[in-house]
Formats: sequence, C-alpha cells, structure tokens
Amino acid sequence: MAIKTRITELLEIEHPIVQGGMQGVGLAEMASAVANAGGLGMLTGLSQPSPEALRDEIERCRSMTTKPFGVNLTVFPTINSPDYKAYAQAIIDAGIKVVETAGTPAVREIWEQLRPHGIKILHKCTAVRHAISAEKAGVDVISIDGFECAGHPGEDDIPGLILIPAAAVMVKIPMLASGGFGDGRGLAAALALGADGINMGTRFCATVEAPIHPNIKQAYLDNDERGSVLIFRSLKNTARVGRSAVSEEVARRLAEPGAKFEAVRELVSGVAGREMLQTGDLSRGVFWAGMVQGLIHDLPTCQVLLDRIVAEAEAIIRERLSGMLS
Repeated sequence: MAIKTRITELLEIEHPIVQGGMQGVGLAEMASAVANAGGLGMLTGLSQPSPEALRDEIERCRSMTTKPFGVNLTVFPTINSPDYKAYAQAIIDAGIKVVETAGTPAVREIWEQLRPHGIKILHKCTAVRHAISAEKAGVDVISIDGFECAGHPGEDDIPGLILIPAAAVMVKIPMLASGGFGDGRGLAAALALGADGINMGTRFCATVEAPIHPNIKQAYLDNDERGSVLIFRSLKNTARVGRSAVSEEVARRLAEPGAKFEAVRELVSGVAGREMLQTGDLSRGVFWAGMVQGLIHDLPTCQVLLDRIVAEAEAIIRERLSGMLS
C-alpha cells in the first residue's frame, strides 16, 4: 500500500512529504537525503552567499541524488535585500523544476520570473486570505503554516487544527499542511483535514543527515512541546525559535517598553546563528524550532524517518480508522 495524493503526482515523488526551506540547514546533504528517501528535498537558496554559490550547491545536490528536489527562495522584509532576481535566475539556469516561496508581497515578482520556465511554485502562507490570493495569482501549491510552526507563523495565531481545514475549503489547488508535523499520526491527520501532504522543517533538523552540530540536534531532543519561544512579537514580525538561554533573553529584552530591534541584534544575527549551527555553542544565537519538538524522541536517518511516517499513517488509515466503522 502507498499513499498517493495530488502532491505525489504533481511533484513526482513517492511520499507526500516535503522538506521546507531551513536557513543554514537546507544544504545538499539535507535535500538529497530527503529526496533519496522518497520525499521532496529542498535547498534553501539564501543559505548560499551568492547566486553563483547557489548554482554550485544545486550541482552538488545533483551529484548526491537522481530524484526530484527543489529550492526555497524567501523574500524577507529587510533593508539590505539580497538580489532576489539573481537568485531566481540561478534557479532557472540550473533547470530546477520546483521552487518554494514565502515572504513579503514582493515575492510576486519572483513568481512572474519563474513561471515562464515551467517551474512549479509552492507558496507558504499563514492565513487563509493569503492562500486564496496566492492561488488567484497562479501558484501551483499552497503550504499552509499553522501557529505551531517554527519560523514565522504570522500574527493571527491560528493553529493547524483550524487553519488547515479552513484553507482546504477555500483553496482548490493541492495543499500541504505545515507546522507541528513529525510522525504518521500527523500525516494521517493532515490528510483527514483536507491537505494533500505535509511540509516538515524542525523534524528534519533532528536527523542523521541534517548538517548541523550534534549539540543542536540534542537540543531538539531535550526540548518538549513547551520548548519554543515567540520573539519579535512587539515588532509585528513574530518568530518561533527553540527555547534556550539566548532566546529567553531576546524575549525579555523585547518585552521592555519601547524596545527596538537594536536591543537584540547581536543575539539574533545571521552570522551568529550560522556559527552556532556549526560549533554547537548554544550561547551564540537562536535556532528555529516548532512545537513539534514534543514529538521528537530520536535521531533517525531520513530514510528511516519517512518510511516510519508513511507506515504509521497507512496503519492508522487502514486499521484504526476503518476499524471504527460498524
């Protein structure tokens, strides 16, 4: 038995499981491992310092898998923006066929750049209204991100149990459920709620192949479902990160009346975060992590993880749920 959905058909993958873009983690080692395990691996475009470096990373990933993988390109609200169009052109030139996007409305310019080349666009949203807008604009897949997710969950605070079925009613194109997924129970639940597959980030960080220090992987194991912290709320750019002494200090500083980003800049800088991922020194920065940490209890290979998720979901659908019918 296999789980076949609109996602597996559209993306030409074995399992309806997509690895989301993860800054500093979505490298060739990660994307190729997920692809080889039957999911859709994803390189994180802006983890590379230049469009040329991204081209090289795409080729490195191709040397590690013959299966489909994509590239994430997130348009951040920032003063010193990278050359997003140059990164998009690198993706086009490399012949990538699937791109995951997220971020500000400026991402629509990237869609227009990608679309003539037959590239399938997966767009991450945190609200039903944004999903409807993206569908109207012509994206191919919606990835709907519940409040449980790592990264930026938006400002509406709607959890997946409500957000996923609410979006499924309104969106007609294939949809991925994102935020809080890490096992077969979650996959079965996502399908029942109207999604066509799941998008995972935090769970893939806690795998053998994730290119991050063992200390960081251990932090995912040590934290439970309470092991994340919301930062940047007062700046209207809410982010969910792993609970640590640093993230708690960031939250404390930003809770001060009139606090600005400058109060925490050195604690949350990208340079410090990348150094932390490689050295394992948790005092150096913050790490992205969702509530799903409460469901992470081991560090499997991606192959073992995906095989287990699909087997669990199949058993739930075939045995537990069908067995309840009289």
